[in-house]
Amino acid sequence: MSRVKKGSPRAHARHVKVLKLAKGYRGRSHNCYRIALQRVEKALRYAYRDRRNKKRDFRGLWIQRINAAAREHGMTYSRFMNGVHVAGIAIDRKVLAELAVNDAAAFKSIVDQAKKAIKAA
Repeated sequence: MSRVKKGSPRAHARHVKVLKLAKGYRGRSHNCYRIALQRVEKALRYAYRDRRNKKRDFRGLWIQRINAAAREHGMTYSRFMNGVHVAGIAIDRKVLAELAVNDAAAFKSIVDQAKKAIKAA
């Protein structure tokens, strides 16, 4: 049985894969394998990290929008969220922020319900 050599085609395929990921990079980072490999590895680390950070950033944005809309109706964010919880309204922050931006009347009704729930409790 003859010996099978897999080095050359396999290495070439790996190089092509890395250089394809490095397309659009500046300087030698897009055409030299060694440099491209370093840049691609770092880019993939950033992408992995930032997929998680994006969730954090959006939650912060939703909270800012809810806070701004709640303050227009005379409540702080924390008192409003407490009122929503006490009233038993099961709407997450993403939907509340969407209502605050696009449907002021619906958000106002939620604020009124939260105020009533706080007074009753």
